[in-house]
Amino acid sequence: MNAPKTARALALRVLLKCENEGGYSNLALDTELKKSTLDRADRALVTELVFGVIERRITLDYYISKLAKLKDIEPRVLTLIRLGIYQLAFLDRVPPYAAVNESVSLAPKRARGFVNAVLRSFMRLDALPEPPSDPMGRLSVLYSYPTELCALFCTEFGEKRAESILAAMNGRPPVTLRVNTLKTDRDAVKKYLFDEGIEAENTAVSPVGLNVEKGAVASLSGFAKGDFFVQDEASQICAFALGAMPGELIIDTCSAPGSKSFSAAINMKNEGRIISCDLHKNKLSLIENGAKRLGISIIDTVAHDAREPISEFIGKADRVICDVPCSGFGVIGKKPEIRYKNVADTENLPKIQYDILNAAAKYLKNGGTLVYSTCTVLDRENGANVRRFLKENPDFYLEDFSVGNKKFDAMTTLLPDTEKTDGFFIAHMRKK
Repeated sequence: MNAPKTARALALRVLLKCENEGGYSNLALDTELKKSTLDRADRALVTELVFGVIERRITLDYYISKLAKLKDIEPRVLTLIRLGIYQLAFLDRVPPYAAVNESVSLAPKRARGFVNAVLRSFMRLDALPEPPSDPMGRLSVLYSYPTELCALFCTEFGEKRAESILAAMNGRPPVTLRVNTLKTDRDAVKKYLFDEGIEAENTAVSPVGLNVEKGAVASLSGFAKGDFFVQDEASQICAFALGAMPGELIIDTCSAPGSKSFSAAINMKNEGRIISCDLHKNKLSLIENGAKRLGISIIDTVAHDAREPISEFIGKADRVICDVPCSGFGVIGKKPEIRYKNVADTENLPKIQYDILNAAAKYLKNGGTLVYSTCTVLDRENGANVRRFLKENPDFYLEDFSVGNKKFDAMTTLLPDTEKTDGFFIAHMRKK
């Protein structure tokens, strides 16, 4: 199949691939961009269009429903109309004629007149259609989340705070890098990125993080050399909470793709041993290849079900990272399709998480540190699991922690609207 020659054509291909094959948009996008010959500006437009159309699908379909019958539009044409209306409604820098004309040119011949008519009808509207008046319908259309997820967030945080969090998870967050201090330092990386025309800002809390403008991180100077890797500041804070020291034995129970193991190894000055486990053997290569690029030699990978401890390490570990599988409702900003998960499908997660937490605790020596974390903001996956664990395991207790100059409660939920990070939960515990 020939590579698309325009940004919109490539965006359409990625969107159709996501719809037909499932999977995460960031992976499909990266695969297509690696094969593309588009320049940097067009690649940035592709990224904006793909993530924007997926993120705003509910809103876009609401707009389209005011102009045509959704059920009568074939899937490929509907995707193309969404692509056009997204540009008209949300991208100020895209000329309307470009959005309409290229959308029409990408349509099958039989549908070009229809696509043209819908887009031009949208352009003639005096204002965007008003959202529904009921509270959940309003949130759903304004921010493009299913009503059941809006209701769940409202139950958790109250309507006003829920709206703030939902709004904060829309848009394109910056890419956050964790500098590899085995090889360099933050100031040096920041300088050479600036010299290459890339703005980088220090993270607010992590002393080794940089926020950079949107773009393909793998193409940045220093990536191949292992000067940094991608890790959100919330995850960096979690790794610092662990407090790993040189010479210790660390176990990372659910480690792929490996960022917390990498951070721990760097904080240990690459001295000691880290056992990085994951249920899926095919994911271990991500950790192994990442460690090699970063110059880390103390990580051993193991394919293992974290719900059962590995017998040889029971009572041996100084510290344990227990970053459990979760609903992902804190990282919607980076993986917009997560918002369309069936909420009912996540209801069995707390039991799995609790079983993993119980198994992880068995690895610790007396006095050892246990960090339980998720990338969700729901109490049933976070605080509820920790409270139950502490009640049933009185030899563990909560302990506050600090990262840089900032102090954190032993149980901390980082939220996108206030901390400007992923939604993330950290519980810092110690064994008596």
